[in-house]
Amino acid sequence: MKLFRSDILENLWLALATLRANKLRSFLTIIGVIIGVVTVMLIASIISGIDTAFTKEVESFGTRSMYISKYNPGIHVGRLSREERMRKNLTYDDAIALSKLPTVEVAVPFLEITNNFFGQKLLVSGGGKTSASVALQGTLPDFEKAGTQTITEGRFFSQFENDTNANVCVVGSKVADDFFRFGTPVGDMIKIGSEEYRVVGMLQKREQFLFSGGSDDQNNVIYLPYNVARKLKPNSDDVYVLAVARPGMMTEAMDQVTDTLRVRRQVPFGKPDNFGIETTENLINTFHSITGGVAIAMVAISSVGLMVGGIGVMNIMLVSVTERTREIGVRKALGARRKDILWQFLIEAMTLTGFGGFMGLALGWLGSLVVKLIMPSYVPLWAPVAGFFASVGIGMIFGLWPAWKAARLDPIESLRYE
Repeated sequence: MKLFRSDILENLWLALATLRANKLRSFLTIIGVIIGVVTVMLIASIISGIDTAFTKEVESFGTRSMYISKYNPGIHVGRLSREERMRKNLTYDDAIALSKLPTVEVAVPFLEITNNFFGQKLLVSGGGKTSASVALQGTLPDFEKAGTQTITEGRFFSQFENDTNANVCVVGSKVADDFFRFGTPVGDMIKIGSEEYRVVGMLQKREQFLFSGGSDDQNNVIYLPYNVARKLKPNSDDVYVLAVARPGMMTEAMDQVTDTLRVRRQVPFGKPDNFGIETTENLINTFHSITGGVAIAMVAISSVGLMVGGIGVMNIMLVSVTERTREIGVRKALGARRKDILWQFLIEAMTLTGFGGFMGLALGWLGSLVVKLIMPSYVPLWAPVAGFFASVGIGMIFGLWPAWKAARLDPIESLRYE
């Protein structure tokens, strides 16, 4: 065992000496390996970062939350089916019916009024700024009990204010920063459409998944009493429902919600639901499956760089065998066996690609830090480990043929080689 270990160390030393003697040629040979490892590192860091940020944001909405709409659950890519588009919308009464279920702690409707209103956006104005990208939603005071948003200043609007159509609202942190730059927004007025509304509360800032500023930004939102939102947009029918199950009753709550909505929406027995229930767990699992598929596809594409690097290593190792034919003959004449020559060139190839892998890991790590400045980025432990072993494995696979060719050289012919 000690003899074998010393042979490995001797071959490693010879490999490093060869690399030092041919610095430029060695670097040019491993460029493909470096690019492949850097690509793997960057892809892994971006996908892991997005995955972690998405999971954190979704879980912040509560593990007992159910988001109910007329559309099938899941992340939709492209156009919806005609059957989904033709479904009737959920209603205010649906939310009230769900709130009375024994397994449901709270259920509130949301009326989306951000969309076009007679061909124009509802503009939000205040502090000398006007915007059409603020999300506007009508809901009930019970939304505060759901625990998905937290009031940091002021309060949430009351049931009395909803019943009397009071012009009050609760704003997100970005709305507060944009329209009320000095001091607290609570007590000030903000204009929505043609009317002014008094701000009674401000929400705690939420971590944003990717980019902020649009109507999908949870901080760029204004909540209005449901009846007030209906007054702003009388013809709106874009309603979805947030329901929160009682602790330890998530499965039972989903069953009761499903049964209730099937009855209310008159779904025939044996027919599929004409609505969707999205839970935190389902949404995270769906996103994991998407990012996992993307990761596999991107790693497969990036492996092309490793393959190119491997071909370059095989080519340069074949050249090295030819250049060092006499050296191989001398070693064999002095008693070196075939496996000694095989290991010498195989370790040299693995050292070459391993060094390329190490450089790729360093550059990939720096690249992930740069990416982190503009979007979520997180380097999982498996990425550098996999990148390094992949680079060494490339050297072993593509260095096997040159090493085998060197081991099979005839010592007498090798000594005669000029």
